Amino acid sequence: MSDWIINTITDWGYFGIMMLMFVENVFPPIPSELIMPFAGYAAADGRLNPLGVLLAGTAGSMLGTSVWYGVARLLGIERFRLLCNFFGRFATISEADIDMAVRWFDRYGIWAVLIGRLIPAIRTLISVPAGLAAMPVGRFFAISLIGTTVWTGLLTFSGFLLHESYPVVEAYVDPVSTGVVILAVLIYLYRFITWKPIRDIG
Repeated sequence: MSDWIINTITDWGYFGIMMLMFVENVFPPIPSELIMPFAGYAAADGRLNPLGVLLAGTAGSMLGTSVWYGVARLLGIERFRLLCNFFGRFATISEADIDMAVRWFDRYGIWAVLIGRLIPAIRTLISVPAGLAAMPVGRFFAISLIGTTVWTGLLTFSGFLLHESYPVVEAYVDPVSTGVVILAVLIYLYRFITWKPIRDIG
């Protein structure tokens, strides 16, 4: 996976970083923990500008965030529940998951979005309860931008800082990232097989 990410960044530059981060926010198994440090490494190597890397990564992440927030906001919680009964097996989302996420969001609100942006996997999922709870667009994007910029900046800086040692770090990180993707697929298959609707919609 690391070779593909490196080649995309090398070939496409800032646009490649933005698209990778967009996809990462729509499909979490592509980890930002690999994308942005590699981009930071490229910046330290003089191939890219550090500020450009940060802006591209943040922009891509915010675009991906907008997809899930927009879908959840437009559908509303009742229609989202119905869709989960129809298509939930493929998304491995149940009504119980939705209710739990919304309750958690109602309890923590703004902090849920801000802190959620700093936690892998949760970074993407937090957009759904925010949309379902109809969190004001301006507030959602402002708080998301703060958390996303911090997270993207930390990852970029880590790659920049580890410039000399990054090939060594990559040798350890790449197998771990592959293992994470395999684990995510196994969890998805388990949830796909065991999924069942809560409510009878027939």
